[in-house]
Amino acid sequence: MGSDDGRQDPPVNNGVMISGGTHHVGNQAVGHRAQAFSGSVSFQPQDAERTAELLAYVERLLDEHRAALADPEATTRELRRLREELDEPEPEPTVLRRALTRLNEFVQPVTPLVVAVGQLAQSVQGLPGL
Repeated sequence: MGSDDGRQDPPVNNGVMISGGTHHVGNQAVGHRAQAFSGSVSFQPQDAERTAELLAYVERLLDEHRAALADPEATTRELRRLREELDEPEPEPTVLRRALTRLNEFVQPVTPLVVAVGQLAQSVQGLPGL
């Protein structure tokens, strides 16, 4: 790629370099269109079927990555609370948000779970009536 006057644009470096000292790094995303999810997330509307699929997917990932979680029992309880609230005829948005926020905090050490919970939050927050 070059500019209109014939000069070459510098190459794009999507790498990460960290050096010296102690570093505490949260979620990261590097590269073209990379995404990192953390905290509560709002996206496009989804449907209940997609939400159910994502709940099942998060449950599978929890089973696979149980040993990497700081408190697997609390994580499982929070997912159960979320599922129970979603089963209510009129789920409370504040209860759902709180459960999603806590669930997101519990899964932080496991990237696949962070992504899956982000997708679940996206789907839940897009359900009609919420």
